[in-house]
Amino acid sequence: MTIKTELAVPKSQDGYAVNQLIGRCAPLDENSIYCNLLQCDHFAQTSVIAKKDAQVVGFISGYRLPTRLNTLFIWQVAVDQSERGTGLATKMLLDLLERSAMEGVSMLETTITKDNEGSWALFTRLADRLKAPLEKSQHYESEAHFNKVHDTEWLVRIGPF
Repeated sequence: MTIKTELAVPKSQDGYAVNQLIGRCAPLDENSIYCNLLQCDHFAQTSVIAKKDAQVVGFISGYRLPTRLNTLFIWQVAVDQSERGTGLATKMLLDLLERSAMEGVSMLETTITKDNEGSWALFTRLADRLKAPLEKSQHYESEAHFNKVHDTEWLVRIGPF
Protein backbone atom coordinates (compact mmCIF):
# COMPACT_ATOMS: atom_id res chain seq x y z
CA MET A 1 0.00 0.00 0.00
CA THR A 2 1.38 3.38 -1.03
CA ILE A 3 0.84 6.24 1.38
CA LYS A 4 0.01 9.49 -0.39
CA THR A 5 1.84 12.69 0.50
CA GLU A 6 -0.62 15.48 1.32
CA LEU A 7 0.23 19.13 0.64
CA ALA A 8 -1.47 21.79 2.76
CA VAL A 9 -1.32 25.22 4.30
CA PRO A 10 0.66 24.81 7.54
CA LYS A 11 -0.87 25.47 10.95
CA SER A 12 0.82 26.97 14.00
CA GLN A 13 0.75 23.51 15.62
CA ASP A 14 3.11 22.33 12.83
CA GLY A 15 5.90 24.68 13.95
CA TYR A 16 7.69 22.17 16.19
CA ALA A 17 7.58 19.37 13.60
CA VAL A 18 8.87 21.78 10.93
CA ASN A 19 11.72 22.75 13.25
CA GLN A 20 12.61 19.07 13.68
CA LEU A 21 12.48 18.49 9.90
CA ILE A 22 14.82 21.41 9.22
CA GLY A 23 17.19 20.03 11.88
CA ARG A 24 17.36 16.78 9.87
CA CYS A 25 18.05 18.62 6.61
CA ALA A 26 21.66 19.70 6.95
CA PRO A 27 23.11 22.00 5.71
CA LEU A 28 19.97 24.14 6.08
CA ASP A 29 20.33 26.98 8.56
CA GLU A 30 18.34 26.07 11.64
CA ASN A 31 15.79 28.50 13.01
CA SER A 32 14.32 28.72 16.48
CA ILE A 33 11.15 26.76 17.15
CA TYR A 34 9.41 30.11 17.60
CA CYS A 35 10.55 31.25 14.15
CA ASN A 36 9.16 28.08 12.56
CA LEU A 37 5.92 28.51 14.53
CA LEU A 38 5.59 32.06 13.12
CA GLN A 39 6.28 30.78 9.61
CA CYS A 40 3.47 28.23 10.03
CA ASP A 41 1.14 30.87 11.47
CA HIS A 42 1.85 34.37 10.12
CA PHE A 43 3.20 33.15 6.76
CA ALA A 44 0.94 30.11 6.35
CA GLN A 45 -0.63 31.32 3.10
CA THR A 46 2.81 31.72 1.51
CA SER A 47 4.24 28.46 2.88
CA VAL A 48 3.43 24.82 2.22
CA ILE A 49 3.75 21.68 4.32
CA ALA A 50 3.91 18.07 3.11
CA LYS A 51 2.77 15.25 5.36
CA LYS A 52 2.91 11.53 4.79
CA ASP A 53 1.12 9.30 7.26
CA ALA A 54 0.74 12.39 9.54
CA GLN A 55 4.53 12.95 9.57
CA VAL A 56 6.02 16.19 8.22
CA VAL A 57 8.22 15.24 5.26
CA GLY A 58 8.49 18.61 3.52
CA PHE A 59 8.16 22.32 4.17
CA ILE A 60 8.69 25.46 2.15
CA SER A 61 8.58 28.84 3.83
CA GLY A 62 8.05 32.00 1.88
CA TYR A 63 6.55 35.45 1.91
CA ARG A 64 5.55 38.20 -0.49
CA LEU A 65 8.05 41.04 -0.46
CA PRO A 66 6.39 44.04 1.22
CA THR A 67 7.86 46.49 -1.31
CA ARG A 68 7.17 44.27 -4.36
CA LEU A 69 3.97 42.31 -3.81
CA ASN A 70 4.35 40.65 -7.21
CA THR A 71 7.38 38.78 -5.82
CA LEU A 72 7.31 35.64 -3.68
CA PHE A 73 10.53 35.12 -1.72
CA ILE A 74 11.27 31.51 -0.82
CA TRP A 75 13.08 31.42 2.50
CA GLN A 76 13.73 27.70 2.92
CA VAL A 77 13.00 24.40 1.24
CA ALA A 78 13.23 21.31 3.46
CA VAL A 79 12.57 17.77 2.25
CA ASP A 80 13.09 14.74 4.47
CA GLN A 81 15.73 12.28 3.29
CA SER A 82 13.01 9.68 2.75
CA GLU A 83 11.36 11.89 0.10
CA ARG A 84 14.38 13.24 -1.77
CA GLY A 85 14.43 12.48 -5.46
CA THR A 86 10.64 12.13 -5.65
CA GLY A 87 9.96 15.60 -7.03
CA LEU A 88 8.28 16.67 -3.79
CA ALA A 89 10.01 20.07 -3.63
CA THR A 90 8.87 20.95 -7.16
CA LYS A 91 5.32 19.77 -6.36
CA MET A 92 5.27 21.94 -3.23
CA LEU A 93 6.48 25.01 -5.12
CA LEU A 94 3.92 24.56 -7.89
CA ASP A 95 1.15 23.96 -5.33
CA LEU A 96 2.12 27.15 -3.55
CA LEU A 97 2.16 29.22 -6.74
CA GLU A 98 -1.35 27.98 -7.67
CA ARG A 99 -2.98 29.29 -4.47
CA SER A 100 -5.38 32.21 -4.57
CA ALA A 101 -3.06 33.98 -2.09
CA MET A 102 -0.52 34.17 -4.94
CA GLU A 103 -2.77 36.24 -7.18
CA GLY A 104 -0.60 38.91 -8.78
CA VAL A 105 2.68 37.07 -8.14
CA SER A 106 4.75 37.00 -11.32
CA MET A 107 8.27 36.74 -9.86
CA LEU A 108 9.95 34.33 -7.46
CA GLU A 109 13.18 35.00 -5.59
CA THR A 110 15.38 32.98 -3.30
CA THR A 111 19.01 32.92 -2.25
CA ILE A 112 21.30 29.92 -2.67
CA THR A 113 24.92 29.27 -1.76
CA LYS A 114 27.18 28.44 -4.70
CA ASP A 115 27.71 24.81 -3.64
CA ASN A 116 24.04 23.89 -2.99
CA GLU A 117 23.56 21.68 -6.05
CA GLY A 118 20.13 20.44 -4.98
CA SER A 119 18.66 23.95 -4.72
CA TRP A 120 20.23 25.06 -8.02
CA ALA A 121 18.70 22.02 -9.72
CA LEU A 122 15.32 22.62 -8.08
CA PHE A 123 15.03 26.27 -9.08
CA THR A 124 16.41 25.65 -12.57
CA ARG A 125 13.72 22.96 -13.04
CA LEU A 126 11.09 25.35 -11.70
CA ALA A 127 12.12 28.09 -14.15
CA ASP A 128 11.90 25.54 -16.98
CA ARG A 129 8.43 24.38 -15.81
CA LEU A 130 7.25 27.99 -15.61
CA LYS A 131 8.89 28.81 -18.97
CA ALA A 132 10.44 31.82 -17.25
CA PRO A 133 13.95 33.25 -17.26
CA LEU A 134 16.27 32.63 -14.31
CA GLU A 135 18.79 35.30 -13.34
CA LYS A 136 21.43 35.02 -10.62
CA SER A 137 23.71 37.51 -8.92
CA GLN A 138 25.77 37.71 -5.75
CA HIS A 139 23.57 39.12 -3.03
CA TYR A 140 24.51 38.51 0.59
CA GLU A 141 28.29 38.34 0.63
CA SER A 142 30.24 36.21 3.06
CA GLU A 143 32.45 39.02 4.34
CA ALA A 144 30.06 41.98 4.19
CA HIS A 145 26.94 40.24 5.54
CA PHE A 146 28.08 37.15 7.44
CA ASN A 147 31.48 38.13 8.89
CA LYS A 148 32.90 35.18 6.92
CA VAL A 149 31.00 32.57 9.00
CA HIS A 150 28.56 31.75 6.16
CA ASP A 151 29.05 31.36 2.43
CA THR A 152 27.89 34.04 0.01
CA GLU A 153 24.23 33.74 -0.91
CA TRP A 154 23.34 34.22 -4.58
CA LEU A 155 20.04 35.88 -5.45
CA VAL A 156 18.00 33.81 -7.87
CA ARG A 157 15.16 35.59 -9.70
CA ILE A 158 12.66 33.63 -11.76
CA GLY A 159 10.14 35.45 -13.88
CA PRO A 160 8.08 36.98 -15.03
CA PHE A 161 5.76 33.99 -15.29
